[in-house]
Amino acid sequence: MRKLPLLTLLIWCGVVQAQTTTHRPTDVFPAKTWIKATPEELGWSVGKLDEARKYFDTFPPANLVVVDHGKVVAEWGDPAMKIMVSSVRKSLLSVLYGIDLPGSKLDLDTTIGQLGIDDDPPLTAEEKKATVRMLLEARSGVYHSYLAGTPTMLQSQPKRGSHAPGTFYYYNNWDFNALGTIFEQQFHTAIGREFLDKIALPTRMEDFRLEDMYYKSANPDDPAYAKSLHRAYIFRLSARDLARFGYLVLKDGNWDGTKIVPSSWIAESTRAYTENARDGAGYGYLWWINGFGIPEKNFYALGALGKFVIVIPDRDLVVVLLNHTEFPPNGSTMSVEEYNKLPTVTVPQMGQLLKILLAAQQPTR
Repeated sequence: MRKLPLLTLLIWCGVVQAQTTTHRPTDVFPAKTWIKATPEELGWSVGKLDEARKYFDTFPPANLVVVDHGKVVAEWGDPAMKIMVSSVRKSLLSVLYGIDLPGSKLDLDTTIGQLGIDDDPPLTAEEKKATVRMLLEARSGVYHSYLAGTPTMLQSQPKRGSHAPGTFYYYNNWDFNALGTIFEQQFHTAIGREFLDKIALPTRMEDFRLEDMYYKSANPDDPAYAKSLHRAYIFRLSARDLARFGYLVLKDGNWDGTKIVPSSWIAESTRAYTENARDGAGYGYLWWINGFGIPEKNFYALGALGKFVIVIPDRDLVVVLLNHTEFPPNGSTMSVEEYNKLPTVTVPQMGQLLKILLAAQQPTR
């Protein structure tokens, strides 16, 4: 074989490498508004996307935003409509913990007794052995009354003292509400203000305002099972703003070159500490892990009656769906039968929509 000049050989090798290496598009981030792309620009199947739209149209009224590699490829319903996102709030709080924990003196293995956390009626000495980490994992063993629970959550609540702290998983609003109290006490800030300053403003959310985060407190006439000193922190958010939140987490806490959340926290909080917690998904620190029966690794925030923020890192994909139906003011006092009659989007339904969207994406990059 005739020897090639060194420069020619290097150029030739570079061409071969470029032809054989999978291309990954450069990360893009939305500025004032999301960058939008046609399905054809991103290599999506128009036919499959139409199939997804037809299936979406069988749901109760809802809003959906799909972000592929930082660009909106589908936007159905009203992406600017602010809706009460129910338990999606817990994943928002998880990220806020990740932002504020490094600059604080809080150790996740500190017990709630050491932090002075109690309730009315009082917690037992055994319950006070639960750590902050156990609350994040929904493994506190504290089965006290709490606010803002669904009828199905209340129906399945274990008896007080039935499991020692750290030994048993139960999706527990007492844990999640107490984490809000601990956050504000330990970091000396309000959840809404911190979300605005540390997440909404840096990611340039279009719709969120400070008054869109508020609290639910126990009322004197509430039933005993819905009373607690620890308030529920409620968020109203739009689908397009939640897509920014999901994209921030997808990018390991980075936003256009600025580190907002430590990547170590993203990794720690989005791994499963309980397998098969619900519908085949695991549970991390206030995140659901690897659900919907899809092969791709994923994690997601889930709120009552069909509120989803789904992150699929290997596909560089964020999917947000918000059913318009909000958890009603009397939701905690409804019977399971009454509650189940409310219009909803179930996890299996969302899983089916997600599978069609993944088929439409046709990842070849």
